[in-house]
Amino acid sequence: MTKKFSILFVLLFQLAVNAQQRELTLEAIWSGEFVTEGLAELRSMNDGDHYTVLNESTGVVTIDKYEYKSQKNVATILSSEDIDIATFSSYAFSDDESRLLLTTEEEPVYRWSRLGVYYVYDIASQELIKLFDKKIQEPTFSPDGNKVGFVFENDLFLKDLVTGETKQITIDGEKNKIINGITDWVYEEEFGFVRAFDWSADGQKMAFLRFDEEAVPEFSMDVYGQDLYPTQQVFKYPKAGETNASVSMHVHDVSSGNTAEVALGGSYYIPRFQWTNDANVLSVQTLNRHQNDLKLHLVDASTNTSKVVLNEKSDTYVDVTDDLTFLNDNSFIWTSERDGFNHIYHYDKGGSLLNQVTKGDWEVTSYYGFDSKRGVIYYQSTEDGSINRAIYSIGKNGRGKRQLTQDRGTNSASFSSDFTYFINEYSSATRPPSYTLHGARNGDELLEIKNNDAVAMKAADHRLTEKEFFTINTRSGYELNAWMIKPPDFDVREQYPLLMFQYSGPGSQQVANRWNRSNDYWHQLLAKEGYVVVCVDGRGTGYKGADFKKVTYKELGKYEVRDQIEAAQALGASDFIDASRIGIWGWSYGGFMSSNCLLKGNDVFKLAIAVAPVTSWRFYDTIYTERYMQTPQENASGYDDNSPIGHVSKLKGKYLLVHGSGDDNVHVQNTMRMVEALVQANKEFEWAIYPDKNHGIYGGNTRLHLYTKMTNFIKENL
Repeated sequence: MTKKFSILFVLLFQLAVNAQQRELTLEAIWSGEFVTEGLAELRSMNDGDHYTVLNESTGVVTIDKYEYKSQKNVATILSSEDIDIATFSSYAFSDDESRLLLTTEEEPVYRWSRLGVYYVYDIASQELIKLFDKKIQEPTFSPDGNKVGFVFENDLFLKDLVTGETKQITIDGEKNKIINGITDWVYEEEFGFVRAFDWSADGQKMAFLRFDEEAVPEFSMDVYGQDLYPTQQVFKYPKAGETNASVSMHVHDVSSGNTAEVALGGSYYIPRFQWTNDANVLSVQTLNRHQNDLKLHLVDASTNTSKVVLNEKSDTYVDVTDDLTFLNDNSFIWTSERDGFNHIYHYDKGGSLLNQVTKGDWEVTSYYGFDSKRGVIYYQSTEDGSINRAIYSIGKNGRGKRQLTQDRGTNSASFSSDFTYFINEYSSATRPPSYTLHGARNGDELLEIKNNDAVAMKAADHRLTEKEFFTINTRSGYELNAWMIKPPDFDVREQYPLLMFQYSGPGSQQVANRWNRSNDYWHQLLAKEGYVVVCVDGRGTGYKGADFKKVTYKELGKYEVRDQIEAAQALGASDFIDASRIGIWGWSYGGFMSSNCLLKGNDVFKLAIAVAPVTSWRFYDTIYTERYMQTPQENASGYDDNSPIGHVSKLKGKYLLVHGSGDDNVHVQNTMRMVEALVQANKEFEWAIYPDKNHGIYGGNTRLHLYTKMTNFIKENL
């Protein structure tokens, strides 16, 4: 495959060189010209021989069934033309695949949460029923497919699909007070889940979280809209050091209708829970407020008693794992950084360590599952280099490891339900995403499913410059991953202005061997205008071990800023970089960083752009901020010494500050406080507020306008 693609890429490039070069424009970038195709809503079916995807063509949405082996479309399970609803945006099977849950009229609440109107479709009878008359959240089939749990207005409900009866499980749900069965704002954003209920293996019990957020301080945002008077969005948002919701675990017995609270020993956070294969045993992960003491509890739901079977502690913080998997005997797979790198461990059902499955100075980045027939674990890791991802198999005993993907770049696998096949999504900095079928036993490629040769042609047609990966050695003695985009007509004898891009947040990664994202095309456009663009992942970023990541603990904005400044100095010493014309930009955490770099590195950086930046960690939420900083009451200097607000007097260069007024995540308060500090320091700067736009600042022409503004600012000042 590599040889075939390489020949194709060379041919495409030669064609583009021979043809008239097309101009790369902001309009082309933000109109979707470079959007790649994928496999939407991919689901492996129970037989292991077929999978389904969601397809859309000329307004008709279908759920199509494909055979793995031949890749033939063998059936259309459902078409929007055949049912009495105009369209649907997603689907879910019942466990026995006899019913479908269809999502319609979806609208966002926050980043991940959605309200929608849902329908249940019986595949055999072709009967379609509306699940509930109003918009609801997180409907989920019971294991037998005969019931659906869901949340309406902060209360948990259960609908019996056989009798048609709808039963209300909780009755105390109230906006900004009590939430049952879904998470509050801060859990959704920082623990990354919305549905906070789960069915037991036999469908007889439902475990759920209850949030009492009455004491949590409220945040309000003006919504300007189109009416004469603005309205307000008011929601509970606990800022660092403030009161969190009181969260409790409950189990509802479906037959008796009784609900009981589970005693977990005064646990502060409950970031994960799930039923085990034993219908009476519930697993619950809890964290203390400092998030450096994680416990795994096993709860006997028949007696409502629990015991701690695993305890992870750290001098800094413990990351919550999504990889907990219970095997047939209720022993479990767990991932942990306990040896300094994220690896796979196997424990018995009592929590005794049976085996450390993977070892080495590299990170397991995804756990895909366990093939019980062969005793094999499948995973993704950085064994091929921290900027790459490859797929591997290994015995549960830690022996017989095999690399299943060979092309260097970013590989991501979706396995069939019986682990006979996997569909690999692959891309690199020079190759757009392609999807290929592989045998899981040895990784052999069986056939190509989908490619994005058309996007490769467009990229070649625009003569995009190849992204170069390298490392930078800083004055402080650290080797940092980096990439560089040079102008198409680059001449080493000339000097070029430099624009640096970064995000830099804990555990993040921007220097990765993968295909272009939207910002990459913008960076290519700037390269065509004569700029060298560089991205550096400094200390605190991920996939190079816990020590590298956690060095920023209690000091966000100190070591990462030092790394960007020293990287800029090292780059500025290059013959082809004009050290007097170095700029930096970033979004969110990256905006916090670019602001600090311009101020603390005012003799290095001439320009900075900060989009939706945190300007003081005192303004950000409890879970994220306290994980890395403890509370402001405990670590005031860590918060204040590294806040750009405290360094505005150092401003020398050009500064552009951008925010959306409807940002529920990083509030516009951050920018307003920064603006006031700059004004009182009598410092000139430029800024822009996008009305009612959230943290992503998009919608209509918004992104085009924003990137036009940033482009002009760079061209005028760097």
